[in-house]
Amino acid sequence: MSREESQAGAERLVGSAADGEDLAVEAALRPKDLGEFIGQTRVREQLDLVLRAARARGGTADHVLLSGAPGLGKTTLSMIIAAEMGAPIRITSGPAIQHAGDLAAILSSLTEGEVLFLDEIHRMSRPAEEMLYMAMEDFRVDVVVGKGPGATAIPLELPPFTLVGATTRAGLLPPPLRDRFGFTGHMEFYAPAELERVVHRSAGLLGVEVTGDGAAEIAGRSRGTPRIANRLLRRVRDYAQVRADGVVTKDTAARALAVYEVDDLGLDRLDRAVLHALLKLFGGGPVGLSTLAVAVGEERETVEEVAEPFLVREGLLARTPRGRVATPAAWRHLGLTPPPQTAAGGQAGGQEGLFGT
Repeated sequence: MSREESQAGAERLVGSAADGEDLAVEAALRPKDLGEFIGQTRVREQLDLVLRAARARGGTADHVLLSGAPGLGKTTLSMIIAAEMGAPIRITSGPAIQHAGDLAAILSSLTEGEVLFLDEIHRMSRPAEEMLYMAMEDFRVDVVVGKGPGATAIPLELPPFTLVGATTRAGLLPPPLRDRFGFTGHMEFYAPAELERVVHRSAGLLGVEVTGDGAAEIAGRSRGTPRIANRLLRRVRDYAQVRADGVVTKDTAARALAVYEVDDLGLDRLDRAVLHALLKLFGGGPVGLSTLAVAVGEERETVEEVAEPFLVREGLLARTPRGRVATPAAWRHLGLTPPPQTAAGGQAGGQEGLFGT
């Protein structure tokens, strides 16, 4: 995801990217150990075995790769790994490492057993990536001094450390890098029941009184993402304090999220604008992405990277070779009646509707 797309996601109430406020609040809400971490049962169990075995051996843990969508807890798990191993943690990101020298400076300052968390590892530069191969496998790097025929490679020994890489696009990692991780965990979207537990836990830490059905209402609109659940909780808390009695009930949560234009599926203004354009202007499609973007007044990349993934995941929109197509669920969600051909399984409207079949 580009910087502009990431900023667009962070500006949305239901966006999975984090802004400054989210990062500050998340620091206070993060669980401190695996037992306190909610969800990701399989990854948590597997990681617990890896860390327990490393502590029993008295050595460092294997390198860990965490993949999955933003907001699912990759950074939190990296901090838990450091806490479980009783080690300090160094945090950086792939875009910040543009040269091999940047990585060499970080690696050479690590202490024994330290955890290096490398967020967005797929965006690291290729020279730094190649240096990382040797550092992960042999705990050494070759620092090149000089240029041209007179250049000299000086080997630099590194203390054993644990690299925790996080990525939203594991497919972009080259196989040599993926193969050097001893443990790979894929983070799944959360079930509503798990998000209810997240909401209750966060409400307790924030000093907010929330009922069971209030937590369920927030969880159901959180797109399977704890970061979004915590953000919605804070906005509902504000509404409850100003326009209600301070208690987050189902009715209070529903009215609060209606003010912020988040519907019962978790769709916001941008999502509904895409669906409205697709259904009302193009009869449900198929329609090209660029045309759809112009219709909603957004950049092509914003529609494709920010709005579409959730619409596809919820079964409201389909990507086809001929363009974007609305599903019957999209018509039902917006309370619209599909054209006869669409209802019968054919395609109505869209480009074919303009020029005939």
